[in-house]
Amino acid sequence: QVQVAESGGGLVQPGGSLRLSCTASTTMFVIYDMSWYRQAPGKQRELVAGISSTGGIDYAESVKGRFTISRENAKNMVYLQMNSLKPEDTAVYYCNAHLTLLDVKDYWGQGTQVTVSS
Repeated sequence: QVQVAESGGGLVQPGGSLRLSCTASTTMFVIYDMSWYRQAPGKQRELVAGISSTGGIDYAESVKGRFTISRENAKNMVYLQMNSLKPEDTAVYYCNAHLTLLDVKDYWGQGTQVTVSS
């Protein structure tokens, strides 16, 4: 079982920045695809950004140009740098570790709250 844990959420004013961090407890971190999702009250969980084991990156249209995902395999870490934050970015942000080999494995963190408000 892989343990995933997020940190770095908080309250920020519109236009501000936050950096979320995520760690996964596996010696095979380098082969996991890592993603950030978010879920706002009353809405479905949505993909925000993903970075594959080979470094491929994808973003939701709503965050392109504002958010940057990166990973540091030596530390089992993935980051989400969020700039120019908007009130509509308010949500619980979840980190996901995904691996497809003989079967599909998905591991989730508990989530970290991001609130963008003046």
